[in-house]
Amino acid sequence: MKNTHVAQEVKKIEKLVPFMRRFLHQYPELSNEEERTSAFIQDKLHEFGIPFEIGYAKYGVLGIIHGKSPGKTVALRADMDALPIQELNDHPYRSTYKNKMHACGHDAHMAMLLGAGYVLKHLREKFNGTVLLVFQPAEEDAPEGGAQRLLNDGIFYQYVPDVIYGQHVWPDLPVGQIGVRDKEMMGASDRFEITLTGIGGHASMPHQTTDVMVTLAHIITSLQTIVSRSLDPLEASVVTISKITGGEAANIIPNQVKAEGSIRTYAPSIRTRLKERFFKIINQIAEAFDVKADIIYQDGYPATINNPKWAAVARQTAKQINADTPEVNPSLAGEDFSRFLEKFPGAFIWLGTQLDDATKQAPLHDARFQINECALPIGTSFLAQLAINTLHHLEEQSNN
Repeated sequence: MKNTHVAQEVKKIEKLVPFMRRFLHQYPELSNEEERTSAFIQDKLHEFGIPFEIGYAKYGVLGIIHGKSPGKTVALRADMDALPIQELNDHPYRSTYKNKMHACGHDAHMAMLLGAGYVLKHLREKFNGTVLLVFQPAEEDAPEGGAQRLLNDGIFYQYVPDVIYGQHVWPDLPVGQIGVRDKEMMGASDRFEITLTGIGGHASMPHQTTDVMVTLAHIITSLQTIVSRSLDPLEASVVTISKITGGEAANIIPNQVKAEGSIRTYAPSIRTRLKERFFKIINQIAEAFDVKADIIYQDGYPATINNPKWAAVARQTAKQINADTPEVNPSLAGEDFSRFLEKFPGAFIWLGTQLDDATKQAPLHDARFQINECALPIGTSFLAQLAINTLHHLEEQSNN
């Protein structure tokens, strides 16, 4: 199928997609609170004549588009939730809610998926099979996340995807570029909390204490040797201590201190080895300093690993709509879409959304994050064309 059919349909909604994105941006909702967002999605699907189901992970929505004849099934996913950030932009469609902001592009993801649904509904005579529009709540709710809850609630009980795709805005890529890798795309993301308990006392008499601050200092330094000395230097990983809580006054050695952080990896074997070393280092240093260590370790999202076959289809589709596909490095940021890729083959894709003036581009999760809306028709076209191309590939595969 030629992409001109898709382009013609996208042209019809070139103003609607940014309108939907801006509306969603004005009314962001945090993880597990996406009631108004879900209602908006349902209203639009109804307006487009797309059947849908609800009741998955509380606010999840599943749009269902059947082609002209039965066939295989492709799923396209968009996340719905915002972040607890006070927006600092001054554009007219900035967030109307205090300390809530779509600072990760989920507003754009939903708008583009709704737009792709509109296109696919109008082109359903051009393909066989079924396209699922998966609107997922609570992507930011690590370590569990909304994807696993959708799966637990049976969102794919009746329609099982043969292939699944996700798309994410990416401010490091200019508009007109689409990034996709054959394997690792994003990292596993685990979290931890370390609590050290000892004997506190006067700062002038440290010999009467078991100093949890000094113990923590040794632990922080030693944890950095895991990556540099215990793991394969060709395998990327990161151990980060990002929060320390403890102490009451300058002249008091506290009896307790807490540290929190995250661990990022790609390979499962590296993830397992790092976790083993993490526990051993903390417990043995704590023992050496006569301090009690309690560790809460939360296994978060697994690494987002693309299937090479479907990553190649995504790359071919990007070129078909005249987008560039540069070589991109993976990111160690976590992504809940990884839960789907553990169950079904597919790929996760980055859509270039960098502002025309790259010096003004804020990163994801920043209070001044913005996207270049010129990317919206590209992302909409890409999703629609990708679903059609994948169904054609699956059909050819079945016939061979």
